Amino acid sequence: MLTLCGFSASNYYNKVKIALLEKGVPFQEELAWVGQTDEQASPLGKVPYLRTEHGNLCESAVIMEYIEHKFPQNPLLPADPFAAAKVRELVTFLELHLELVARNLYPQAFFGGQISDSTKEKTGIQLEKNVAAFAKLAQFKPYMLGDNLSLADCAAAVHLPLVSAATKIVYGRDFLADLPVRDYLKHMNERPTLQQVNADRKANTELLLARAKAKA
Repeated sequence: MLTLCGFSASNYYNKVKIALLEKGVPFQEELAWVGQTDEQASPLGKVPYLRTEHGNLCESAVIMEYIEHKFPQNPLLPADPFAAAKVRELVTFLELHLELVARNLYPQAFFGGQISDSTKEKTGIQLEKNVAAFAKLAQFKPYMLGDNLSLADCAAAVHLPLVSAATKIVYGRDFLADLPVRDYLKHMNERPTLQQVNADRKANTELLLARAKAKA
């Protein structure tokens, strides 16, 4: 059986978890906080990582590809090569051009820190540009790329709430407010898989904050 390692407060961990649940793949979970990971399985100490019968895998994008090819039931990638490429394209936009940029805001938005004015200004400019580009690719009809759930939705469901929240907290406005993100997330959160992931995320986040407070 597969073992998903990491913690449920991580958006990248939850991206993989959603895919496993949606595909109906049996798996178990192993709690691994940052700083307490298996260095052989994840040399950079990142989560998630996956234990398989053949060995370990790290990096969420690689794990998602493995799951999709190893377990073809309930596919999250279209069979058509171009359509599959469009899914990967959107995942890249979500992670490289939205979430990774917005991550500059997280210390102030979520962890009680403070970012510099220059970082705030630079990040805001880049996000404005990237959100406009993302809007040209995402469909929200009702899923990211039309009628069928895909790997892009596994990513969007966990990354978009963070981008919205971080920009609203730091800048006083949601940079995604002009897109139908709220309706999209409402639709996604009606899925039992998302309800399970969100419940686990909430409980794990409370534990994470308690750990941080105990160390302070």
